[in-house]
Amino acid sequence: TTGSALNPKTKEQIENLVRNGMNKELRDRLCCRLTFGTAGLRSAMGAGFCYINDLTVIQSTQGMYKYLERCFSDFRQRGFVVGYDTRGQVTSSCSSKRLAKLTAAVLLAKGVPVYLFSKYVPTPFVPYAVRHLKAAAGVMITASHNRKEDNGYKVYWENGAQITSPHDKEILKCIEECVEPWNGSWNENLVDTSPLTRDPLEEISKIYMEDLKKICYHRELNTKTNLKFIHTSFHGVGHDYVQLAFKAFGFKPPIPVPEQKDPDPDFSTVKCPNPEEGESVLELSLRLAEKESARVVVATDPDADRLAVAELQENGRWKVFTGNELAALFGWWMFRSWKANSSKEADVKNVYMLATTVSSKILKAIARKEGFHFEETLPGFKWIGSRVKDLLDNGKEVLFAFEESIGMYNNIF
Repeated sequence: TTGSALNPKTKEQIENLVRNGMNKELRDRLCCRLTFGTAGLRSAMGAGFCYINDLTVIQSTQGMYKYLERCFSDFRQRGFVVGYDTRGQVTSSCSSKRLAKLTAAVLLAKGVPVYLFSKYVPTPFVPYAVRHLKAAAGVMITASHNRKEDNGYKVYWENGAQITSPHDKEILKCIEECVEPWNGSWNENLVDTSPLTRDPLEEISKIYMEDLKKICYHRELNTKTNLKFIHTSFHGVGHDYVQLAFKAFGFKPPIPVPEQKDPDPDFSTVKCPNPEEGESVLELSLRLAEKESARVVVATDPDADRLAVAELQENGRWKVFTGNELAALFGWWMFRSWKANSSKEADVKNVYMLATTVSSKILKAIARKEGFHFEETLPGFKWIGSRVKDLLDNGKEVLFAFEESIGMYNNIF
């Protein structure tokens, strides 16, 4: 009740249910709690303890604070990263930006420095910032490519990977121990007044793009190409950042799909904002490509951590690549480029590629032939992230890692 009272929209939702005698829905909303898993939280936005709203985000962050304080003696020196996408719901006054500000407020009120992005960002920026800034952990407020009604709370550990067990269970225990909001937890304006708020946007954008340039091996060729690209960001965060990434590689900017370029929490031109659904959701992109005589279409999901690619074939049909096909191309290319750019002393046995057990084994076959290492992890990018960090810490060179879902799902470390 405390939570609903401070958000008039969610308070109104509960009052309407009471007034209309909708006891079953009231029970569903108020008698069970959101489960906190290794992917954090994900649910519909709205009033109730099993929905994403101001109160459940505050409670989760209070639990996070309690657990991180236990795990890191230097938590107050290292700080915490918070990013968000462009989701929102008018009926519950719930937007990713507001939830990010409340997440930051809980920690700022406890004297923890918070790196809060001043603008929406791609999900990979949060784990990247956690590692670059040496923060203890981070949260991204996003429901990725889910339906428009949903939102989520993705937690990243100090290694830049999503949390693994038993962290999730321990955080859940901590959440249950402090469900009453603390003083200051509701004060979203704290982000504007606290000296502990930092905005990492400019620094992280710049360094991320500089890092991207390290895997660009033919910039001069890219600047001269006549190849035209179409990009759709599916009403999400991707447009500005994909433009910057193409620039980093020396390409002309991709042509954006105008109807899908700007953030729109209603995802008004697609039934499902998931680029992996193939041609059915790429219709506007493919039509624009034909009009512009562009051969390649690149699609990013609303939080820009998933990728789909389509190419116009000689027979005039579009080929939408699967994640495994893209991974085969990227893996082959990264190894070819490593070979071409390495010194004679470079040891191929120091080179690694990774994939999860549900993904194609093609990189394993290439590794066997070329002599580098291929490793498999459990499904879920958290396992890849964790293993990549271990390998890098031990002086290994990780060229590429991926997971196939329906389309491509890839973070580069």
